[in-house]
Amino acid sequence: MLGGYAIHGHSKGLRRFELMCEEGLDIDKINFISLLSACSHAALVVEGLRYFESMTAVFNISAVVEDYACIVDLLGCAGQLEQAEDLIKMMPCQPGASVWKRIALCLQSSWQYGDGIAKKILKIDPGDVGAYVLLSNIHTAAGKWDSSANIHS
Repeated sequence: MLGGYAIHGHSKGLRRFELMCEEGLDIDKINFISLLSACSHAALVVEGLRYFESMTAVFNISAVVEDYACIVDLLGCAGQLEQAEDLIKMMPCQPGASVWKRIALCLQSSWQYGDGIAKKILKIDPGDVGAYVLLSNIHTAAGKWDSSANIHS
């Protein structure tokens, strides 16, 4: 149920999670990915950060790349880009292209910052077609038509 709520951007998943905790059900890393994703889709920054911190502090579950990607997405889309980048730098695991994509998608209006992140994604995974599209979109949004056309070729 948490996953379904998360996919559709409903914050009802948060209440469902609280009920699961009250009922003493086992909480696992899959529950947290769904919960953090729901927070991200519903733009619930405070709640998402609280749940993220409780993963290790309360539930003794280590955060994985997917959890970090949800929080980066949450912070990035809320305009808290510096905090998102700080989180990426503090990650105990390699961020990978998926984490950088989350923040880059929020940055298409910020040409220079978004351009740098898209290039980081391409360094990590040069064959990632989506990163080229993202880079092109960033250049197009900035009115840099020539460089956008060069990306496509």
